Amino acid sequence: MVLKIIDRLKRVIWRIGASTAFFLFVGIGSAWSAPITFNTALPVAEDEFIFRQQFVFDRSGDDPSGADRDREVFAAVSVLGYGVTSDLAIFGVLPYVDKSLEITSMGVRRTRDTRGIGDLTLFGRYTVFKDDIPGRTFRIAPFFGIELPTGEDDETDGLGRLPPSVQAGSGSVDPFGGLVATYLSLDFEIDAQASYKINTEANNFEFGDVARLDASFQYRLWPRSLGSGVPGFLYGVVEGNLIHQNKNRSNGAEDPNSGGTSLFLMPGLQYVTKRWIVEGGVQIPVVQDLNGTALEKDFIVRFGFRFNF
Repeated sequence: MVLKIIDRLKRVIWRIGASTAFFLFVGIGSAWSAPITFNTALPVAEDEFIFRQQFVFDRSGDDPSGADRDREVFAAVSVLGYGVTSDLAIFGVLPYVDKSLEITSMGVRRTRDTRGIGDLTLFGRYTVFKDDIPGRTFRIAPFFGIELPTGEDDETDGLGRLPPSVQAGSGSVDPFGGLVATYLSLDFEIDAQASYKINTEANNFEFGDVARLDASFQYRLWPRSLGSGVPGFLYGVVEGNLIHQNKNRSNGAEDPNSGGTSLFLMPGLQYVTKRWIVEGGVQIPVVQDLNGTALEKDFIVRFGFRFNF
């Protein structure tokens, strides 16, 4: 009986030690597993920065209009976050975009493209609830921000002014907000987010408002058991993104061939160390209930890294 009690105490002590080591490794001031397509409620340590660089390739080529449209967007998205306090973090997001649209008109294949700095996004996130115990944490954080028109929105080519979907910027000031929740344990992490973005008018054009629900599940694939001397963690990631966009408006009139509802699923991988993460995944559309002849997505590839300093 005494030996059994001692053995159980050893297992409990090891479990607590592993939990402590894990959260020292991925906790305040360190990198942690997190969603690839949206934010997390886990904190940025006070007076520390987190930098994230993500490369996105977005292809849309399923065209029901008969114009054989192909749209490709490459974006290099830079994110800088700063921990004002243990509960408040602020972020800036600035993309560089390269957009092209191929279309067949009167039997002639034409390409319209542009590249440059996109619109700057600024937002803050504040933790309103946290429950931390050895082995797990649960946090809820609302966020609010604004997208500013720093990208060019009046580019032209030999055919005239480029369409809004090809411009590097929107020209409008667009507020947004939402709520994100995170549950982190020794073996897995779950994140969920609800958000809404209000797109305003610029150049007699207004993109439809965007409402979205996002969810992410990250599971530790390696190492299977925790202990000392672990250099990093490999996570498998599955994410879902349910996105609804209202119809665009041009000169005050709705565009019947815009907006709709899409559902994406994304499998991915993350390698997490104490200070940096490498991650990647492919978003695949499983439902696209779009209006009229709106151009459908083929896929979105995401690859990037992030580190704390």
